[in-house]
Amino acid sequence: MGEIWRYRDLVALFVKRNIIVQYKQTILGPLWFIIQPMLTVIMNMVVFGGIAKMSTDGMPQALFYLSGNVCWLYFSSCLNGTSSTFTANKGVFGKVYFPRMVVPISTVISNLVKFGVQLLLMLAVYLYFVWKGYDICPNSTLLLLPVYILMLAGLGLGFGIIVSSLTTKYRDLTVLFSFVVQLWMYATPIVYPLSMVTNEKLRTLMLLNPVTSIIEAFKYSTLGQGFFSWLHLGYSFVFMCVLLVIGVVIFNRVQRSFMDTV
Repeated sequence: MGEIWRYRDLVALFVKRNIIVQYKQTILGPLWFIIQPMLTVIMNMVVFGGIAKMSTDGMPQALFYLSGNVCWLYFSSCLNGTSSTFTANKGVFGKVYFPRMVVPISTVISNLVKFGVQLLLMLAVYLYFVWKGYDICPNSTLLLLPVYILMLAGLGLGFGIIVSSLTTKYRDLTVLFSFVVQLWMYATPIVYPLSMVTNEKLRTLMLLNPVTSIIEAFKYSTLGQGFFSWLHLGYSFVFMCVLLVIGVVIFNRVQRSFMDTV
């Protein structure tokens, strides 16, 4: 971490690069930060709210789906962005030395910009429904918002660098990984509340997913509806810490062999 701190200017440079390159030569540019969750929420409202008639715990559909999607989009963006660290930066890694962890860390930080914009969108939608008279009650656990963000970032970074390390040797894992992420989204209570899961074994299995308790806690903190448990949040935090340690160890080992082949 000390070495990464000494290269903080490089981190800032990579963050700027990620934001500019992502929307360079696009018509709408940063507006995609808002368009993406809005289109996702509209589709959720049509399919899961309109056709499937899934419960939203009494919350307005738009706000319920947006709260889950904002968190998931940040987590998945960190996960997908860091999972291609070695393959996407092979040319840079072969030219000059710098701590390789700078690249995935900068990806996580740059995604915070998009997440911040989407949080503002959620706030605007929230204020609209409050104005319309809906009973939406945030509570004191909203103070844990930085902790939720940290945990989502840590989980995305940990899983991402492990996948990135594995795909340097097994390239076909990239296809499998993209499929797993899609399934993972439906195994997380984003378009449905955890309260819908009444089967105890299935509920326990879903709570083993470290992202579940974070998204449910976020909904509880912002909307006043959801599942909040210090025990399960603690589990997710410990899971994140162990995952990061394992990920960094694997990442450092792989980068040595990877550099020998560049």
